[in-house]
Amino acid sequence: MCSFEESDVRTLIGYLFPVPFGELDIKPFIGTPFPILLYSVELDIWKDKKRHTKKYSFRQPDLKELRNLTSYVLDPLGFKARYGKLLPLLTTQVDEGLMSTLAQFYDPLYHCFTFPDFQLLPTLEEYAHLVGIPILDLLSFSGLESIPISQEIADMLHIDESLVKAHMTTKGGIQGLPSDFLIAQATVYGKAMSEDAFEAIFVLLIYGLVLFPNIDKFVDVNAIRIFSALNPVLTLLGDTYFSLHLRNAKGGSAIVCCLPLLYKWFISHLPQTVAFKENKGCLRWSTRLMSLTNDDISWYDRVYDGVQIIDSCGEFSNVPLLGTCGGISYNPVLARRQLGFPLKDKPHNILLEGVFFQEGKDL
Repeated sequence: MCSFEESDVRTLIGYLFPVPFGELDIKPFIGTPFPILLYSVELDIWKDKKRHTKKYSFRQPDLKELRNLTSYVLDPLGFKARYGKLLPLLTTQVDEGLMSTLAQFYDPLYHCFTFPDFQLLPTLEEYAHLVGIPILDLLSFSGLESIPISQEIADMLHIDESLVKAHMTTKGGIQGLPSDFLIAQATVYGKAMSEDAFEAIFVLLIYGLVLFPNIDKFVDVNAIRIFSALNPVLTLLGDTYFSLHLRNAKGGSAIVCCLPLLYKWFISHLPQTVAFKENKGCLRWSTRLMSLTNDDISWYDRVYDGVQIIDSCGEFSNVPLLGTCGGISYNPVLARRQLGFPLKDKPHNILLEGVFFQEGKDL
């Protein structure tokens, strides 16, 4: 029965277990017979993975009542032209096991998902396409906007100011409107076929419960402010990165972002082969994702041909993003292949300098 020297052990481990889950001490394996070596390394890597695995979940509001409201959308194509691809987000069946596994691969150094053979990261251009809303050349949400007064909200929603005043409340330290109240109002206008009023309330509900979920059954003033500008893409991506980064630093817990959008983004890059989709071996998502190579990934979609890429901002070599709870930078230079450009060289770390701050704590 053959045994292995130190160089052989390093080579074998690197070939069989290309896992970025910490440093293994190989001294106990030197001189070990092959079957025992294989079992021992697998056991140590399993233990190492368990030590580094974080428990993630995602905020998933109940969207049944919002889906019921879609029956009042009189012109789906017109609705899409006015507000983007919001309706499909209500019916997206998210595989939470896949998303919880994806979160394990978040790389807090580079603000991306790092796999054994490649890196992926959601970009502004991809989010804009998936949600069907262009990135407007206007100021996006900053958190410094004044809170809209009752009359302004009433005008936006085509309802009486007295109703807004009566139902405006505070939850979790932030003002907003209960979703039950807004759903009831949308239903009234939907039955009356009052398209403008119905759509305004319905779209606000989608912004507050799907795009920017915060408190259950509650549409907060941040969602109202973002809805008033209809320029949500930068904030959507900012919330995604911010929550992933925060929860990674905290060791897990609930990630709060637009989960259907993040899910749509990730599956757009997964292999489209029948074998991968069927998963006849009933493999876990962790095993399936770890086995993917650079050649398996769907890198580029021709829908991005001609799209202007935002890869830096002013004096920043990357792109700073503001979410509803804080700020973070993301590094489009790592996504060049996703956007149809070759990655010519390893990016210099100075170009990937990270920015992260939490509202009310770092300012």
